[in-house]
Amino acid sequence: MALFLILAPFATFASLMMLTTVKISLAASAVVAFGLVCRDMVGGRSIKILTTGALILFASLAGYHLIAATEMHPTSVRLAVDGGVLAIALGSIAIRLPFTLQYAREMVDPETLKQPRFLRTNYILTWVWSAAFVLMLVADIVAVYLPSMPLWVCAAITFAARNSASYFTQWYPKHVRAGVAASASTAAA
Repeated sequence: MALFLILAPFATFASLMMLTTVKISLAASAVVAFGLVCRDMVGGRSIKILTTGALILFASLAGYHLIAATEMHPTSVRLAVDGGVLAIALGSIAIRLPFTLQYAREMVDPETLKQPRFLRTNYILTWVWSAAFVLMLVADIVAVYLPSMPLWVCAAITFAARNSASYFTQWYPKHVRAGVAASASTAAA
């Protein structure tokens, strides 16, 4: 459920881009991101880098479309969104606060937070998501510069990248915990 909420602004954007205008897609995505920021604030949770970044990204692009004389081409908007989310992910690594860390802190006990492998796990997860964002960006670039490429190929790349990162995000922490448990039982024996 949490992963669905984290990705909700981006899912809103991707879904609405197939159904309506760029302006409506961006505005709706900004509203969803704003709702998630408010949800965290009201719930007493930390304000997340990814959610706040999504709010700024979608609100900025929507604002541009409200005042600009012409709309950006939908593919250009997708490039801007994919590039923006990649910048958010890499920026979180650069400031030594991988974006997955804020979500993970809310899901583990205080003892786990103190362990070095907890931070390392979150760096790995953020790098995996960054790689997925790169693949999504490449798919959009291919759609622009190789118009003969079937659109389903680019959609498949995006789908596979996002779902692989989602699966890895679910699997990897369990894998790390299993390794820790195995080490502890071996040491106790």
